[in-house]
Amino acid sequence: MILSRRFALELLAVGVPAGLVLMAGTYPFPWSVPTALLACLALPLRLRWPWLTVLLCVPALCGGLGWPPAVVALYRAGRRTKSQPVILACVTAATLIPATFVIAHEGLSVNRTVLTLAYTFFLSAAPAAIGALITARHDLTKSLAETDRAREAEWEAREATARSAERARIAREIHDAVGHHATLIAVESAALAATTTEQHTKDTALRVRALAKETLAEMRAALGLLNAPREPAEGYDHLPLLVDRARAAGLPVTYDNHTRTPPSPAAGRALYRVVQEALTNVTKHAPGTPVHITLTRRNSTIRATITNAPPTTVPPPPDHEGTGLHGLSERVTLLGGTLTTTRHPDGGFTVEASLPTGRTKVDQKDSTYGGSERNTANA
Repeated sequence: MILSRRFALELLAVGVPAGLVLMAGTYPFPWSVPTALLACLALPLRLRWPWLTVLLCVPALCGGLGWPPAVVALYRAGRRTKSQPVILACVTAATLIPATFVIAHEGLSVNRTVLTLAYTFFLSAAPAAIGALITARHDLTKSLAETDRAREAEWEAREATARSAERARIAREIHDAVGHHATLIAVESAALAATTTEQHTKDTALRVRALAKETLAEMRAALGLLNAPREPAEGYDHLPLLVDRARAAGLPVTYDNHTRTPPSPAAGRALYRVVQEALTNVTKHAPGTPVHITLTRRNSTIRATITNAPPTTVPPPPDHEGTGLHGLSERVTLLGGTLTTTRHPDGGFTVEASLPTGRTKVDQKDSTYGGSERNTANA
């Protein structure tokens, strides 16, 4: 398609000037038509050497019939030649040589000599100037487009910087506010454990203190406020510890792990969060009811099923609508898995997560793992 279009354009570029030459009624010299036709046939050379094509048109200009091909050649010279001295040389050659030949052959007066020079210069300079102006317009349009792209990139960079600054400010606010309250919980729990004489109260206070400190550590890691995480975040290997902690809090939990090999770190962390959120919901909405956790693996998928029995007491109404399961669903979906929840007719509840076991985009060496050093520096 492109070759045929170019061939058609070249055919017009050569054929139209040649047709105009043949349509001329008078021939100033016997060699006017041959030189003009040769100049027309030389026009394809302008695509590579515009200046050479202009020089080949000079004999036809002296013969009086070379202006049709010369106009095409001069336009190409102005359109594609970047050097202004070369364009000026082409215009000068196309002006002075034919004008001098005509003046010497016709013996023109001074007035007619000036008019001949002016007319010849106009015919030579106009096509070259039009070609140069079109090239300058294209270059200016391209420059304006690049300027617009640079301006858009600058605005996007400013917006990204503003978002990063706002996120850092929000992170500091969360850290200061939540960290303050969590620290107070840890301090008061430690004080209670140090002053109480009841062993059960002391154990509960120490457990609350440990949970408060763990909450602070997880929050700082999530917000990127730690210099470098010394230990990996909770994952697949920490599930037994999570179950023991729930049992210590008074929740009867049965844990069956039928998997032999651990999943990827990202999938393991997601499984940990799913089980943690499910146990938290049971503690809030069905305290004291038995919970059964089952891990199974099939091919390249690991499945976690957390089912709790119906609540034995009416739990207090929540003071706000929780978003934990929604966040977990987004997290599991990003890893290529699925999260489903089922409420049973008897009041029981089941949370089921299915995750691929292979390595995903988010892994232990990735920047989103527990707050990276880059995020720490930016925060």
